Amino acid sequence: MRQVAVREPLRRVIISKTDYLALLQASHTSPHAVLGMHPKTYKHTKGLVVRALVRQSASCAVVDPESGETWAMTPIADEGLYEVFISKRAQVFRYQLRVTTLTGEMRQFYDPYSFLPTLSEHDLYLFNEGNEHRIYDKLGAHVRVMNDVAGVAFAVWAPAAKQVSLVGNFNHWDGRYHQMRPLGSSGVWEIFIPGLEEGELYKYAVRDAQGHVRLKTDPYGTYFEGPPNNASIVYDTTQFKWHDQEWLERRRANAGQLDQPMSVYEVHLGSWRRKPEDAGRPLDYREAATQLADYVTEMGYTHVEFMPLAEHPFTGSWGYQVTGFYAPTHRHGAPEDFAWLVDHLHQRGIGVILDWVPAHFPRDSFALAEFDGSHLYEHADPRLGAHMDWGTLIFNYGRNEVRCFLLANALAWIERYHIDGLRVDAVASMLYLDYSRKEGQWIPNKFGGRENLEAIDFLRRVNDLVHQYHPGALTIAEESTSFPGVTKPTSEGGLGFDYKWNMGWMHDTLRYFAKTPIHRQWHQNDLTFGMLYQYAEKFVTVFSHDEVVHGKASMLFKMGAWHIPEKAANLRSLYGHMWGYPGKKLLFMGSDFAQSHEWNYDASLDWHLCQYKDHEGVRLLVRDLNKLYASEPVLSKNDYNPKGFRWVSCQDAAANVLAYLRTDETEQTSFLVVGHFSGATRPYRIGVPRAGMWREMINTNSEFYGGSGLGNDGGRHTEDVPHDGCPHSLSLTLPPLSTTIFKWTAA
Repeated sequence: MRQVAVREPLRRVIISKTDYLALLQASHTSPHAVLGMHPKTYKHTKGLVVRALVRQSASCAVVDPESGETWAMTPIADEGLYEVFISKRAQVFRYQLRVTTLTGEMRQFYDPYSFLPTLSEHDLYLFNEGNEHRIYDKLGAHVRVMNDVAGVAFAVWAPAAKQVSLVGNFNHWDGRYHQMRPLGSSGVWEIFIPGLEEGELYKYAVRDAQGHVRLKTDPYGTYFEGPPNNASIVYDTTQFKWHDQEWLERRRANAGQLDQPMSVYEVHLGSWRRKPEDAGRPLDYREAATQLADYVTEMGYTHVEFMPLAEHPFTGSWGYQVTGFYAPTHRHGAPEDFAWLVDHLHQRGIGVILDWVPAHFPRDSFALAEFDGSHLYEHADPRLGAHMDWGTLIFNYGRNEVRCFLLANALAWIERYHIDGLRVDAVASMLYLDYSRKEGQWIPNKFGGRENLEAIDFLRRVNDLVHQYHPGALTIAEESTSFPGVTKPTSEGGLGFDYKWNMGWMHDTLRYFAKTPIHRQWHQNDLTFGMLYQYAEKFVTVFSHDEVVHGKASMLFKMGAWHIPEKAANLRSLYGHMWGYPGKKLLFMGSDFAQSHEWNYDASLDWHLCQYKDHEGVRLLVRDLNKLYASEPVLSKNDYNPKGFRWVSCQDAAANVLAYLRTDETEQTSFLVVGHFSGATRPYRIGVPRAGMWREMINTNSEFYGGSGLGNDGGRHTEDVPHDGCPHSLSLTLPPLSTTIFKWTAA
């Protein structure tokens, strides 16, 4: 917004020179005190003074719509500043402005400066205190009806600003014509513009303490245009008609029941599938809805987890560097389209988890960074406010209004878009003040420790509020350290998450499978160590997007083998072990059909590979594992019950054999999981606790999955030969590079 030269008034005026200059320079700190209608005694006569600043106008008049009386206003500046003194009327009344434009068009409308604030003192008090949990309904841009007049209310927090203007298409981005008023000492600036509707582009022109003007997008904006302009767009998120009430009621009824089947399909929407016939563009929200629901239903997943879909300017950030925390990204459609996607998935019985990124935000000049010229959302000291890994900024969790912004953001996604869970990204970076920092690059907490006490308090509060307002909604921590009590309730001193990603198990298991079979015997502890802490938290067993990028290779090419068929066999055995092991499941898209290439965020998955057995076989296995997992409560409802797991054989490293039981507490239902991760066929005896038939439910070496078909002929009867500390045993044939899952039956 450019500075303008201001000339002397055209005529003798009532307005003071200070106000006159400030209005025309777009620097007035209290425009509502000058513009609009105000009681005034002028030359010993009581009356009303009305001032208006109207762009591209030839004349302006005040109109009483009830009586029809009209008062022509005196132009006092070519920029469209008008003034009139109405004598003999001391009571402020409801009025309109009648403007003739420079092109001769006549317009009549209510004056934006004739409306009271749209936020109450109570709203502002709670916001400044950090406890206005629905602040997203107050700040930002909202279509409202004020005194029977439709328009849009705008409000933004910028406490260090000297002045703030609303700019957009409606005023040709000229900050003189809609200068906002400050609401006391709250730091909030506000204005109501009658006649404005959805679809208007806007930004805030924020004048800092040094007089520099920054054009900023709305932190609470619900919709944005794409780069390079990135303007906020007025959008009403309340109009979508939902049809998922049955799903929400079921979610509410299951609140607190965390031992439910949960197999998550992690998706980057921009690269899941593309339209080659339309220049390879990504699917929009509605196109993706039906195709994704069909695929997820076929595969037996219970949930979809979307990598961040909040607005972000750089596609290569995958959504993890957010500039529009309250807005679904424009890349796939409007907010209503995103709601349609969630609604459709719910109607198909599929839960929706969204990656949420409260750990940091980018330095883009149009967004949150130095929003009002001060370090408003971030810490001023780079030892606290600079993220060392990603070149981004860290939120100041100790500031009430920042905490309010983030707490309400979590709730808004669940309230507005019926999201079933938030997977919180980069929790470890929030918990520790020295995260990725060397000595001298961080500041200890008040007790001299490395824990970020303010972030810890924030995480506890967000988890409590999500569960309080939306019973049944989930929170999941991507936390890579051994921080204690991540999934323990806050009432017991924990962080209060429902689940935690099991990063340790993931890294250990992948390290083992990356070895060639001949070398695995020296690394058996990579498969067994995780059980030492398995029940310390409520874990989700994951192979996520982070494992198939940046030179780490795809899941298929991580496997320690030379040829594709052997790699596929390794991967099938890994997935068999993963689904047999305790914990909820998460698998990144493409990994379920053994994509060969690393994931490319800017291209479609290689779906054509499913025509080949080495790939399609893996997909069919994952499908069957999901269905077995969901249909057998012993596998899905005992993930967090230590009595439901016991080792049978974990010490035979030379044979690369791992065997364990998944049972209910009485062992009336029992599954035996046998992993054989060497390259040879091996006759092998495994102990079991019950006599009878152990039916082969899954054999990853089945021909159906692309294996050789060697196995145990559908099952084995026990022999009364004690083994592995059990009274009975099975004489098995262990195919190479395989996992076999057996279920006990009495017959």
